[in-house]
Amino acid sequence: METEPILNEHNKEEFPPSHTAEHLLNQTMMRMFGCERSRNAHIERKKSKISYILDHKPDRKEEKAIVDRMNELIDADMPVTFEFVNRADITEENTAEGGLYAGVSLDKLPADASETIRLVRIGDYDICPCIGKHVRSTGQIGRFELLGTNWDEQNHSFRIRFKIV
Repeated sequence: METEPILNEHNKEEFPPSHTAEHLLNQTMMRMFGCERSRNAHIERKKSKISYILDHKPDRKEEKAIVDRMNELIDADMPVTFEFVNRADITEENTAEGGLYAGVSLDKLPADASETIRLVRIGDYDICPCIGKHVRSTGQIGRFELLGTNWDEQNHSFRIRFKIV
């Protein structure tokens, strides 16, 4: 009988649909705007907010494209799967484009993160280290609704407020 590896303690109780949507939104923003995954997110059941550092303020057409893409991804009903890997296996070579773990970055892990990490894959759309709770497939998320956005010109920070219904 296989036992699940011991990972770091987790101090949150995520709402799985919103948390899984966060993964999709991170990858969508990376692909649409060439930015990094958010380092500033507050994901909740009723309302979530997440910020990205962008080179420009998205216009209404771009905001609509974000919403449309998110709902397309949700409707695609992609599987959400997990795999356990040793941190040492996440090398520069296999995180490069075309590699087994292409796009995976360990830079957001805490300094005391365990040697074994859990990677979360959403179809062939996104992969990242995460110990949170997720739905089994994107079709279980619901519908992504944009509640509003804010732009901080000085910091080039674009905040998205959304909910899952």
